[in-house]
Parts: sequence; C-alpha cells; structure tokens
Amino acid sequence: MHAEGEIEASVLSVSVPPPPAATGAAAAKASPPRQESIGAPTPNADADEKLRNTANRQASSAAMREYNGAAYVTITEVPSPRAPASFKKVSILPLVFLIFYEVSGGPFGVEDSVGAAGPLLALVGFLVFPLIWSVPEALITAEMGTMFPEDGGYVVWVSSALGDYWGFQQGWMKWLSGVIDNALYPVLFLDYLKSAIPALDGGWPRVLAVLALTVVLTYMNYRGLTIVGYIAVALGVFSLMPFVVMALLSIPRLEPSRWLVVNLHHVDWNLYLNTLFWNLNYWDSISTLAGEVENPKKTLPKSLFYALILVVLAYFIPLLAGIGAVPLDQSLWTDGYFSDIAKIIGGVWLRWWMQAAAATANMGMFVAEMSSDSFQLLGMAERGMLPEFFAKRSRYGTPLAGILFSASGVLLLSWLSFQEIVAAENFLYCFGMILEFIAFVKLRIKYPNASRPYKIPGGTVGAIALCVPPTILIGIVLALSTLKVAIVSLGAVVIGLLMQPCLKFMERKRWLKFTKSTDLPDLDQGTNVALVD
Repeated sequence: MHAEGEIEASVLSVSVPPPPAATGAAAAKASPPRQESIGAPTPNADADEKLRNTANRQASSAAMREYNGAAYVTITEVPSPRAPASFKKVSILPLVFLIFYEVSGGPFGVEDSVGAAGPLLALVGFLVFPLIWSVPEALITAEMGTMFPEDGGYVVWVSSALGDYWGFQQGWMKWLSGVIDNALYPVLFLDYLKSAIPALDGGWPRVLAVLALTVVLTYMNYRGLTIVGYIAVALGVFSLMPFVVMALLSIPRLEPSRWLVVNLHHVDWNLYLNTLFWNLNYWDSISTLAGEVENPKKTLPKSLFYALILVVLAYFIPLLAGIGAVPLDQSLWTDGYFSDIAKIIGGVWLRWWMQAAAATANMGMFVAEMSSDSFQLLGMAERGMLPEFFAKRSRYGTPLAGILFSASGVLLLSWLSFQEIVAAENFLYCFGMILEFIAFVKLRIKYPNASRPYKIPGGTVGAIALCVPPTILIGIVLALSTLKVAIVSLGAVVIGLLMQPCLKFMERKRWLKFTKSTDLPDLDQGTNVALVD
C-alpha cells in the first residue's frame, strides 16, 4: 500500500513518455530531466540509464484506468519498445487470427473426439473444456503478457519469478513442443493432397514435397510478421467458410436426438482428453510476439477474448452440423471425416472445398507456430539466455537465426507419426504450463504492486484458484501418457537441464557471446519507479 503522495510521485514518473523514435543513447540524451521525477540520484551512469529505461518501459501501459488498491490512476500510452520503430507492428485483426492458428486452425482433427467418446461427450467437451483450460490460460496470458510486453513471453515470466535457470527450462520445453507440433503440419498438408496426387503418399516425392513446403512457409516467416498476420487472416477466412456453408445446408437434415447419444462404457478417455487438449491449448504462445504488437497492453487482451470466441464456435458449430445431419457411425469419426460429411450434405464440390481448406489451415498453423517459436528464441537472447546471434534481426525485422533453427527442427522431426507428435508435445507442454502457473502465482505474491494493465480479479487466492482446475487436468493427461512417450519426453527435459549450465560455461570461456538488452524491465527497480497497479 502507498500513501497518497507516493502514488502521485509514481504517476509523475511515468506521465511523460519518451520520444517514440529515441532509443539507446538517443533516448538517454533526450530525457536527462526525468531523473528528478524518478527518485533519488543513482550511484553511477549505468544504474541511472537502467532506471530511466525501466521508467520508459512502464510508460508504455495502455491509456486505461487501473486500480492499485488505493486510487485509480491514468497512465500514458506509447507503443511497445521491443521491435524497431521502422517495422510495422501487428494490429488486432491479424493478431486474432494468429492466436486462432496458434490454438486451433479450424475443426480439422476434432473428429476423434466423437469417435472416442460419442456425440454428447464431444459436444460437452468443447464447451466445458475451454472453461477448465482455455479461459484460465488466456486470462493468465493477458495479465502476464501486458505485464511483460516483450518478445520471449512465458520465458520472461518464469525467469522473473524463478530465475534464469528455470526460465531457460521453460523456453527449451516450450520451443521443443512447438517445433514438434509444427513438424505435423507439412505432413498433414500432403495427406490432404495425396488423394489428388497419389505420388505424395510416400517415397522421395513425399520427402521432397515436405522439404519444399517447409522452405516456402519458412520464407513467409522471414519476410515479416505483418505479412504472416495478414496471411493468417486470409487463410482463416478461406478455411472456415466451407464449414459455414455446411452448417447452413445441414439445417433441414438436423435430428437433435443424435446429439444426445452417449455410452460411458465405451469411451477411450486417453484419445478423448488428448484430442480436447491438443485442440484447445497454446493460448500462451502469442505472448512471445508481444514486443511486435501494436499497443500490446490493450490489443493483447482484446485479441485473446475475440480469438477464444472464434475458436469455440469454430469447433462447436461444425460438430453440431455434422453429428445432427448424418446418421451416426462412431467408427467413421476419425481425422478427415468432415470432408465425407461435406460430400453427404453438399456434394462433391463442398468436399473438395473442405479438403482445400484443411490443407491451407495447416499452412496457417505452420506460419503462426514458427513465428511464435522464432521470436521466443529472440526474446531469450535479449535476456542473455542464448547467444547474441539469436537476437539479430533480418532487414524485415524477423529473427533469422530463430527461424532457421525452428525450420531445422521441423525437418528433423517430420518423420514422427501423428499420434507420437500429439502425445510428445502434450507431455512437454504440460511441464511448461506447470512452471507458468507457479510463476504467475509467485509474481502475484512477490510483486503485488507491479504494473499490470490487465489484472485478473480475486487477489492471490483467486490466482491460485484459477490454476487449480487446469493443474488437475495436467495431472490426468500426464498419467494417461504411454511409457514410450514419457521416457522420450523426460529425456528431452534432461537435455534442457544440462544444456543451460553448458551454455553458461561457454559464456564464461567466451566461446560464445551473450548480451542482455539494457531496456528490459526490472521488477525490483520497477517497484521503486512506477507503482501504478
């Protein structure tokens, strides 16, 4: 709690934003008078520069009213300083579709939920599961992403709460799970095309096609995140339109009694839960792009909200139409069955459109996932966790080293089967989410007054309660994993545990150069500079 005078001093310290184009030395030159408004003089020039950078960063909070326990204060908004000003940042519409593709990409792949558990549980699952998992994860992402509007996302959250060692482990597990996930999309893209081009079913033609597709999609990422965002919008509209048409055409055929079919004695719980989990996670992935977002402290929460509605509707409406309009044969509900339903309801033309939409959806998921993975590596390098070359940008503002590393991982892992990919990424993702939940609660306790432009209500008790249901779900998913998946995934975790000390050894020996950006937020300093929450 602060006295009234302290609050006023805090507001004064952030009420005058720095010139937008001034960074580094220019920013320091442009803002000497700000030292008096921040507080006591610093003992040396480096500390003074660090305090000024922290104050400048706190000034980027959105122009909204925030409650700090004592009074409402209004703070000024400036763009996030992470991306160079010369590069155009991502606005709300492209960001919504980037989140959509990070999480979903459309209802392709949800058919297994009906095959595993029947119509009723599938429909209920895609309504209830978002409340248990997606909403808490999206809320935490909104709060933490606006608290740390920089590239690196969840790595920065865990590092700030638990230290750089565990921040690195978070980055390793999330990056690896993302690359494993991305290895799936070129393969699925070709699976949808092989009916028209049989040569793509196997052998060298398939290998070369995977390589060519990966190169083309990787180049799209290289050309800039704004381009990727608008590609995601175009692909999203194209991939969802056939389901809208199918839903409209299905109305005369609907039989609501088909929605209520359930048999609890014949449920494959492992497949059912993994299908729900795989189709409704990765809400936090967009946080690694926060530094590239236009006005992230307002745009990010809104985008997450709109994307959540879009994802749930994109699953639920096609399931309602497909289940209600076609006689039930549960054994047919496997990957790709929506294209058969489209043919039954609308004819061959709708089936071809559905297959084309499925193929393009995989392209959208690939470019969105690679953007998240590569900017995560850039954010880790800016924090000094990875060598300096990961922080260098191409002339388009994209992290070239991160893109190349992520693409190489995709090619190396593209030989895995669909089931192995889903199970392995879910296992690693669960470990990463546990660290996120711990970091979220610990930051609430350790830094209760740090600036949070978007804050989940309920205090510390509410923060803990929010994490309980998804944590229980994580335990269930891990318990249902096969021994093979557990051994491989734990082996990957061990690699990360050993990799971080090895990188620190290389840093001490000066075999690789590591640097930490000077304009990153420091919570310990920030709590003395601009307490506005």
